[in-house]
Amino acid sequence: MSRKPWDLEFTAEPREVGALRRILCMHLRLWGLHEAVESAQLCVSELVSNVITHVGEGTPTTLGVSMNGTYLRIEIHDPDTRVLPTLLAATEDSESGRGMTLVDAVSERWGVQLRADRKVTWCELATGLAAPEGHGGGDHVTRAEAMLTLWGAPGDGRVGAAVGEETAIGMIADLLHWLRAHGCDPDEALDRAQTHFEGELGGAA
Repeated sequence: MSRKPWDLEFTAEPREVGALRRILCMHLRLWGLHEAVESAQLCVSELVSNVITHVGEGTPTTLGVSMNGTYLRIEIHDPDTRVLPTLLAATEDSESGRGMTLVDAVSERWGVQLRADRKVTWCELATGLAAPEGHGGGDHVTRAEAMLTLWGAPGDGRVGAAVGEETAIGMIADLLHWLRAHGCDPDEALDRAQTHFEGELGGAA
Protein backbone atom coordinates (compact mmCIF):
# COMPACT_ATOMS: atom_id res chain seq x y z
CA MET A 1 0.00 0.00 0.00
CA SER A 2 1.37 3.40 -0.99
CA ARG A 3 1.22 6.03 1.74
CA LYS A 4 2.36 9.32 0.25
CA PRO A 5 3.26 12.19 2.61
CA TRP A 6 0.76 15.03 2.75
CA ASP A 7 0.48 18.38 4.48
CA LEU A 8 -2.23 20.90 5.22
CA GLU A 9 -1.89 24.60 5.93
CA PHE A 10 -4.28 26.09 8.48
CA THR A 11 -4.64 28.88 11.02
CA ALA A 12 -4.04 27.84 14.61
CA GLU A 13 -7.44 28.44 16.17
CA PRO A 14 -9.49 26.28 18.54
CA ARG A 15 -12.24 25.78 15.95
CA GLU A 16 -9.73 24.20 13.54
CA VAL A 17 -8.78 21.35 15.87
CA GLY A 18 -11.94 19.32 15.28
CA ALA A 19 -11.60 19.63 11.50
CA LEU A 20 -7.96 18.53 11.65
CA ARG A 21 -8.91 15.49 13.71
CA ARG A 22 -11.58 14.49 11.17
CA ILE A 23 -9.26 14.94 8.20
CA LEU A 24 -6.52 12.97 9.92
CA CYS A 25 -8.94 10.17 10.77
CA MET A 26 -10.07 9.95 7.14
CA HIS A 27 -6.51 9.76 5.80
CA LEU A 28 -5.35 7.19 8.34
CA ARG A 29 -8.33 4.96 7.62
CA LEU A 30 -7.53 5.17 3.89
CA TRP A 31 -3.98 4.16 4.80
CA GLY A 32 -5.31 1.19 6.78
CA LEU A 33 -3.92 2.56 10.05
CA HIS A 34 -7.15 2.29 12.03
CA GLU A 35 -5.43 1.44 15.31
CA ALA A 36 -3.31 4.61 15.18
CA VAL A 37 -6.23 7.02 14.71
CA GLU A 38 -7.00 7.77 18.36
CA SER A 39 -3.38 8.39 19.39
CA ALA A 40 -2.68 10.43 16.26
CA GLN A 41 -5.74 12.62 16.85
CA LEU A 42 -4.68 13.21 20.44
CA CYS A 43 -1.17 14.24 19.34
CA VAL A 44 -2.50 16.66 16.73
CA SER A 45 -4.92 18.20 19.24
CA GLU A 46 -2.18 18.73 21.82
CA LEU A 47 0.46 19.99 19.37
CA VAL A 48 -1.93 22.48 17.79
CA SER A 49 -3.20 23.60 21.21
CA ASN A 50 0.43 24.15 22.16
CA VAL A 51 0.84 26.56 19.23
CA ILE A 52 -2.39 28.39 20.13
CA THR A 53 -1.37 28.77 23.78
CA HIS A 54 2.31 29.56 23.50
CA VAL A 55 2.74 31.11 20.03
CA GLY A 56 -0.63 32.73 19.56
CA GLU A 57 -4.09 32.22 18.19
CA GLY A 58 -4.22 32.90 14.46
CA THR A 59 -0.66 31.68 13.80
CA PRO A 60 -0.20 30.29 10.27
CA THR A 61 0.57 26.61 10.86
CA THR A 62 1.06 23.45 8.80
CA LEU A 63 0.21 19.85 9.62
CA GLY A 64 2.45 17.27 7.96
CA VAL A 65 1.75 13.52 7.99
CA SER A 66 4.09 10.87 6.61
CA MET A 67 5.59 7.45 7.24
CA ASN A 68 9.07 7.01 8.68
CA GLY A 69 9.65 3.34 8.04
CA THR A 70 6.83 1.60 9.90
CA TYR A 71 6.19 4.62 12.15
CA LEU A 72 3.53 7.27 11.56
CA ARG A 73 5.15 10.71 11.71
CA ILE A 74 3.12 13.80 12.59
CA GLU A 75 4.62 17.28 12.26
CA ILE A 76 3.33 20.71 13.23
CA HIS A 77 5.17 23.64 11.59
CA ASP A 78 4.90 27.16 13.02
CA PRO A 79 6.98 30.32 12.42
CA ASP A 80 8.14 31.00 16.00
CA THR A 81 11.60 29.53 16.65
CA ARG A 82 11.89 31.10 20.11
CA VAL A 83 9.10 29.25 21.93
CA LEU A 84 9.95 25.55 22.28
CA PRO A 85 7.67 22.80 23.59
CA THR A 86 8.76 21.52 27.00
CA LEU A 87 7.97 18.32 28.83
CA LEU A 88 6.80 19.41 32.28
CA ALA A 89 6.15 17.34 35.37
CA ALA A 90 2.41 17.96 35.16
CA THR A 91 0.03 16.21 37.55
CA GLU A 92 -3.57 15.12 37.02
CA ASP A 93 -4.70 18.31 38.78
CA SER A 94 -2.59 20.61 36.61
CA GLU A 95 -4.61 23.04 34.50
CA SER A 96 -1.79 23.43 31.95
CA GLY A 97 1.46 21.80 30.94
CA ARG A 98 -0.05 18.39 30.21
CA GLY A 99 0.05 18.63 26.40
CA MET A 100 3.55 17.34 25.76
CA THR A 101 3.18 14.87 28.64
CA LEU A 102 0.29 13.27 26.74
CA VAL A 103 2.23 13.32 23.46
CA ASP A 104 5.17 11.71 25.22
CA ALA A 105 2.90 9.04 26.68
CA VAL A 106 1.25 7.89 23.43
CA SER A 107 4.13 8.33 20.98
CA GLU A 108 7.32 6.34 20.58
CA ARG A 109 9.40 9.50 20.34
CA TRP A 110 9.03 13.24 19.75
CA GLY A 111 11.22 16.27 19.26
CA VAL A 112 11.68 19.75 17.81
CA GLN A 113 13.63 20.78 14.71
CA LEU A 114 14.63 24.43 14.24
CA ARG A 115 14.85 25.69 10.68
CA ALA A 116 15.67 29.11 9.27
CA ASP A 117 12.05 30.26 9.05
CA ARG A 118 10.13 27.94 11.38
CA LYS A 119 10.19 25.21 13.97
CA VAL A 120 8.86 21.72 13.47
CA THR A 121 7.43 19.85 16.44
CA TRP A 122 7.09 16.18 15.57
CA CYS A 123 6.15 12.85 17.05
CA GLU A 124 6.18 9.30 15.75
CA LEU A 125 3.65 6.58 16.55
CA ALA A 126 4.05 2.82 16.26
CA THR A 127 1.65 1.32 13.68
CA GLY A 128 2.11 -2.42 14.05
CA LEU A 129 3.15 -2.69 10.40
CA ALA A 130 5.76 -5.30 9.55
CA ALA A 131 6.93 -3.31 6.51
CA PRO A 132 6.55 0.39 5.50
CA GLU A 133 4.10 -0.38 2.68
CA GLY A 134 2.50 -3.38 4.36
CA HIS A 135 -0.95 -3.75 5.82
CA GLY A 136 -2.07 -3.66 9.42
CA GLY A 137 -4.07 -6.47 10.99
CA GLY A 138 -1.44 -8.64 12.60
CA ASP A 139 -0.32 -12.16 11.73
CA HIS A 140 -3.55 -13.10 9.95
CA VAL A 141 -3.16 -10.34 7.36
CA THR A 142 0.58 -10.97 7.00
CA ARG A 143 -0.03 -14.66 6.22
CA ALA A 144 -2.84 -13.77 3.82
CA GLU A 145 -0.52 -11.36 1.97
CA ALA A 146 2.03 -14.13 1.52
CA MET A 147 -0.62 -16.59 0.29
CA LEU A 148 -2.13 -14.08 -2.13
CA THR A 149 1.29 -13.43 -3.64
CA LEU A 150 1.86 -17.18 -4.11
CA TRP A 151 -1.62 -17.52 -5.61
CA GLY A 152 -0.85 -15.13 -8.43
CA ALA A 153 -1.18 -11.58 -7.09
CA PRO A 154 1.63 -9.12 -8.01
CA GLY A 155 4.96 -10.56 -6.91
CA ASP A 156 6.44 -7.40 -5.42
CA GLY A 157 4.96 -8.12 -1.99
CA ARG A 158 2.39 -5.31 -2.22
CA VAL A 159 -1.12 -6.49 -3.00
CA GLY A 160 -3.60 -3.75 -3.90
CA ALA A 161 -7.13 -3.99 -2.52
CA ALA A 162 -8.88 -4.53 -5.88
CA VAL A 163 -6.39 -7.12 -7.17
CA GLY A 164 -6.20 -8.73 -3.75
CA GLU A 165 -9.98 -9.12 -3.54
CA GLU A 166 -10.23 -10.90 -6.89
CA THR A 167 -7.26 -13.11 -6.05
CA ALA A 168 -8.70 -13.92 -2.61
CA ILE A 169 -12.06 -14.92 -4.13
CA GLY A 170 -10.30 -17.23 -6.58
CA MET A 171 -8.19 -18.67 -3.77
CA ILE A 172 -11.25 -19.35 -1.61
CA ALA A 173 -13.04 -21.02 -4.54
CA ASP A 174 -10.02 -23.27 -5.20
CA LEU A 175 -9.87 -24.22 -1.52
CA LEU A 176 -13.57 -25.15 -1.59
CA HIS A 177 -12.92 -27.39 -4.62
CA TRP A 178 -10.03 -28.99 -2.71
CA LEU A 179 -12.24 -29.65 0.31
CA ARG A 180 -14.95 -31.20 -1.83
CA ALA A 181 -12.43 -33.39 -3.68
CA HIS A 182 -11.27 -34.73 -0.32
CA GLY A 183 -14.75 -35.60 0.92
CA CYS A 184 -15.27 -32.51 3.09
CA ASP A 185 -18.36 -30.31 3.17
CA PRO A 186 -17.47 -26.86 1.69
CA ASP A 187 -20.50 -25.19 3.30
CA GLU A 188 -19.60 -26.51 6.74
CA ALA A 189 -16.01 -25.34 6.25
CA LEU A 190 -17.23 -21.85 5.32
CA ASP A 191 -19.46 -21.73 8.40
CA ARG A 192 -16.58 -22.80 10.65
CA ALA A 193 -14.25 -20.26 9.06
CA GLN A 194 -16.83 -17.51 9.56
CA THR A 195 -17.22 -18.53 13.21
CA HIS A 196 -13.44 -18.35 13.73
CA PHE A 197 -13.28 -14.97 11.98
CA GLU A 198 -16.09 -13.41 14.02
CA GLY A 199 -14.73 -14.88 17.25
CA GLU A 200 -11.28 -13.38 16.63
CA LEU A 201 -12.81 -10.01 15.77
CA GLY A 202 -14.75 -10.11 19.03
CA GLY A 203 -11.63 -10.97 20.98
CA ALA A 204 -9.75 -8.05 19.44
CA ALA A 205 -12.50 -5.54 20.27
